[in-house]
Amino acid sequence: MKPCGGIFDAPAKESRLEELTRLTETSGFWDNQDKANVVLKEKASLERSLRDWKALARRLNDLEAMADLASEEGGESMRADLEREIAVILKDIASAEVAAMLSGEQDATNAIISIHPGAGGTEAQDWAEMLMRMYLRWAEKRGYRTEILDYQNGEEAGVKSVTFTISGDYAYGRMKAEAGVHRLVRISPFDANKRRHTSFASVYVYPEVEEDIDLDIDEKDLRIDTYRASSAGGQHVNKTDSAVRITHIPTNIVVQCQNERSQLKNKNVAMKVLRSRLYELRKKEHDEKLGKLVSEKKDIAWGSQIRSYVFQPYQMVKDHRTGVEVGHVTAVMDGDLDQFIEAYLISSSGVKEQKPEVRRQTAD
Repeated sequence: MKPCGGIFDAPAKESRLEELTRLTETSGFWDNQDKANVVLKEKASLERSLRDWKALARRLNDLEAMADLASEEGGESMRADLEREIAVILKDIASAEVAAMLSGEQDATNAIISIHPGAGGTEAQDWAEMLMRMYLRWAEKRGYRTEILDYQNGEEAGVKSVTFTISGDYAYGRMKAEAGVHRLVRISPFDANKRRHTSFASVYVYPEVEEDIDLDIDEKDLRIDTYRASSAGGQHVNKTDSAVRITHIPTNIVVQCQNERSQLKNKNVAMKVLRSRLYELRKKEHDEKLGKLVSEKKDIAWGSQIRSYVFQPYQMVKDHRTGVEVGHVTAVMDGDLDQFIEAYLISSSGVKEQKPEVRRQTAD
């Protein structure tokens, strides 16, 4: 019984690990601290992946031996334990398969997330803030770090826009499954007549790219504006023009940051976000030329949503790309997103979910 060798590709990972190990032993490796850290991060990720794969292989071998004993005469008492162990290991295999699929160029990096409400005023702005909370809770459960870079208050409630980072292993690889339009159906708390409303918000996800990525940004193409921060940050922030907005004129991409107290720090963070968005734009343009990307940018409105969250008249969250749906809306809004993320990663990779058969032997 082997754990999906074609998916995990242990030989290739072992070869890459040996290559990185030799690289760390070369003279001058630490001359460039940033590049050295990137290499060490990849090395640690490969070591962890191989360690988990070997542990899974040992468990499968033990399970196979247990199944042989259960099939023998007098082994009926072991079958209940065997079925429980099978259920546990199938879940672990599914998680390992998803981790193995995160092999994209930037999948291992941190994620930058921007959320914007669609048409609908206060209702849509409140929905955008609910999505932000959902992702922050998801990140917290996974042990990821989060930082809000820019937060624009809504007129009555919610947010006009918010940008934040999620930092941790494969944060972007997982969060990219959330990019798209999200639809909410509920009885509006802002409607005195208690009518049902439908709201939309759009989620954008970008990888946090390293400085050594080949991406040339001409200072002449940038318009940099400063303004007074409106988010929480203390009296100093609100009394000085510390917030920074950068517009990349050729692409009309606008990024801003007001989280830091220093204008220089806000500019540096905004430039990091700009680099990430330009990198993602360049990647999409490249994919389009190769014919790999056929989806078009969609309006934040009907018919374009990737997922629907229904609070009334019944409770359901359904992902329209994979068909996965659950009835526990509260759990999803508290960050229970892995089932949607993993289903998307499996479907987008082209790997079909396979449910291993549990052979039962009956007495003659």
